[in-house]
Amino acid sequence: MGRPSLLLVEDDPVLVGLLRRLLAGEGYDVTAASDGADALDRMATSAYSVVVLDRGLPDGDGLAVLRRLRTRGSDTPVLVLTALGAVEDRVAGLDAGAEDYLVKPFAVDELLARLRALLRRADGARGGDAAAHRLGMGRGWLDLATGEAVRPDGTRIGLSRTERDLLETLARRPGRVFGREELRDRVFAAADTLGAVDTYVYYLRRKLGHAVIRTVRGLGYRAGEIS
Repeated sequence: MGRPSLLLVEDDPVLVGLLRRLLAGEGYDVTAASDGADALDRMATSAYSVVVLDRGLPDGDGLAVLRRLRTRGSDTPVLVLTALGAVEDRVAGLDAGAEDYLVKPFAVDELLARLRALLRRADGARGGDAAAHRLGMGRGWLDLATGEAVRPDGTRIGLSRTERDLLETLARRPGRVFGREELRDRVFAAADTLGAVDTYVYYLRRKLGHAVIRTVRGLGYRAGEIS
């Protein structure tokens, strides 16, 4: 599956730097635009999988940019990310054509989950190619549209939401080793113990074979293969 392209429309250079590193680390190709005019120019010449749009831009309200995009006929999903969190602000954003609206300060995991949901929804609306929904794991894969693991012979294995989230986190970065604390923070509630990570690794191995998640001694876990 190709890397999703993301246009980040934000004028705060510190936040841009943080989000660029975060999103690139999660598998996105990130392009940044510092104002509405720049964003419109980039959208006119390049296709993006998703847009993250601030409202407080130097050249006006980001919702004006959003309305312009929709007037042009763009159906690229847009997540508005802003400090304006009153009910009327959220309603205005959604009425202007945003698919989602997230208020600053925000939880990183929530932002990532909302972006994944937007990408899945957009693929479904396009009746997208089946391969666009896949995260390969050896000869098998994780079907992002259904949340199922698929063996090389086509057999589908149902996963719980937590199992799917854990497997997706690993599969999106197949060469990376994740520590247990990082996996707990990304996938599980903050109150969960590190043992929850090991428990769900056990569940996935029991369903999909021991090789589905590799243990890197002293460091943590990395993606393996579905066989």
